[in-house]
Parts: sequence; C-alpha cells; structure tokens
Amino acid sequence: QVQLVESGGGLVQPGGSLRLSCAASGSIFSINTMGWYRQAPGKQREFLARITSGDSTNYADSVKGRFTISRDNAKNTVYLQMNSLKPEDTAVYFCTARVVTTARVTFDSWGQGTQVTVSS
Repeated sequence: QVQLVESGGGLVQPGGSLRLSCAASGSIFSINTMGWYRQAPGKQREFLARITSGDSTNYADSVKGRFTISRDNAKNTVYLQMNSLKPEDTAVYFCTARVVTTARVTFDSWGQGTQVTVSS
C-alpha cells in the first residue's frame, strides 16, 4: 500500500507564489521519477514537470521559467515551487510517483489532488 498526499494549495493573487508538497508513504522500496500534473475544469490532465531519481528535470512550456520541481529523497517528497502565478494556472494539481514497493512491484501512484486558485 502506497499513498501520495499533496498539500500547499490555496487561493493566491495573480503574480503570487505557492509551494506544493507531495509526500509518499507506505511500503516503498524506492521511488523513480516523480512529477506534477494539473487539471482545470473541462480540460484534460496536463503534464507540468518531472524529476528523476538523479534530479534531472523537464518542464512543460507553459510553466518553464515560472515553476521549479525538486525532491527530498530522504523524505520521499516532491515539491513544486510556483511563481508568477496567472489566473490560467487555476486547476487541481496532482503529484505522481513511479514507486517500487518492498515486494519489488513497480507502479505509478497518484495523489488525490490539491486545488490552486489564482484570482484577485
């Protein structure tokens, strides 16, 4: 059993910043790639950023230069620092992780999502 729990969402004014966290817990042997996606009302889930176990990163063009992904392997946690937020960043934000369990089963786990609303 593996769980991902996001936190840090909320209401922020345009131009503001938020930092999302996502902590993985459970029967974890190791975590490979971790990432963030978002889904706005009426839209498909959109890739934002990913980070490998070796700290290589890549970003969607829509957030490059504004969002930064990082991870703390000791805490099984991934972060998303979001700066210069725009109203179009409003969405539910999800984290994901490719987890290897203690039973050596590999699968993609998803969090439940956290709401980010950018509005004045």
